[in-house]
Amino acid sequence: MTRLLLRLSALVIALFAASVASAIEVKTAVLRVDYPEVLPISRFDLKPADLGFAGAQLATEDNRTTGGFLGHTYETEMVAAPPDGADAAMQRILDAGIRLIVVIAKAGDLLRLTDLAEGSGALVFNASAPEVSLRDDQCRGNLLHIAPSSSMETDAVAQFAMWKQWDTWLLVEGSNEPDQLLAQSFRRSAKKFGAKVVSERVFEDTGGTRRTDSGHVLVQRQLPVFMQRTDEHDVVMAADRTDYFARYLPYHLWMPRPVMGSAGLRPVTMHGAHEAWGATQFHNRFEDITSRYMTPIDYNTWLALRVVGEAVTRANTAEAEGVKDYALSDAFELAAFKGQKVTFRDWNGQLRQPILLFDGSITVSVSPQEGYLHQVSPLDTLGLDRPESKCTAFN
Repeated sequence: MTRLLLRLSALVIALFAASVASAIEVKTAVLRVDYPEVLPISRFDLKPADLGFAGAQLATEDNRTTGGFLGHTYETEMVAAPPDGADAAMQRILDAGIRLIVVIAKAGDLLRLTDLAEGSGALVFNASAPEVSLRDDQCRGNLLHIAPSSSMETDAVAQFAMWKQWDTWLLVEGSNEPDQLLAQSFRRSAKKFGAKVVSERVFEDTGGTRRTDSGHVLVQRQLPVFMQRTDEHDVVMAADRTDYFARYLPYHLWMPRPVMGSAGLRPVTMHGAHEAWGATQFHNRFEDITSRYMTPIDYNTWLALRVVGEAVTRANTAEAEGVKDYALSDAFELAAFKGQKVTFRDWNGQLRQPILLFDGSITVSVSPQEGYLHQVSPLDTLGLDRPESKCTAFN
């Protein structure tokens, strides 16, 4: 009897020691840079105060649910800073010993913050910046991209247009640099999938028109005349990253045509009405803690922290280098409520993921479209493929 008790005691001690040894404290942070912005065209597009942070809250709860069985604990610090305070905010996060950081910022600030974090061995997740250059010649080895690139978005739209046999496009772009970069992506997508841009227009942003009723009326009156004298086309592609004019296009065209891109049918990572593949329960949980619908930024932030949680669970490490190595490995995959598991491109740190095509009410379609094939994954038909990317930071 005594021997049995000793053996049981030894087993309990061994199990306790094993659980202590596997216990991992996971500290993450979300840094959101808040920029001064004019009001959006629609009140429906006003940014919530907890933008991104709400997604982080849900992801942390999800990670705790899984991690609790393994002795893992999760804590997420959420920091909002103005552009001139972003560096100091990042430094405070690093000084607190946090090395897994989600950043919601424009491209220039994102790169600077990523470079600042590199010296501390931190891994950064991009949750918002779409610039193709970040995945190309300006890539960083400690930066993983959850947000899709502009080329992924425009390829998703282009595939649907070509599936519908809408292969002649009128491209309308804004005059601001983000709009022009998006327009470049549309041109690349047209060439990539065999569409033809038969006509182009540039809508000048004169500033301030979104703020007044007279401004709304002015844009609405300008557009029909602005859209006259175009070559025959199947669809209007709108490149309006700065949200100046595109929302008015669908019902203010000279020739009635479908609108896609920045208005009409839009490419998004997630939206609150998406219900397929278990997303209804996902949204219910988000809405229970926020009392609002999920935005793409919330989803991107949630997904970034779930990447961390999956890596910690599977690779049993919360070290930045270990999380990165596992995320980029063939072993990594993560369910994302979009019909297939998502993985990373190991040559530039971009997350492969389906793109939802959203008309403001429902998911109309999901790209990649059926019939677009790739030797690695159909998801690699969206955005820069390995031979196209100039990124060398992951070699």
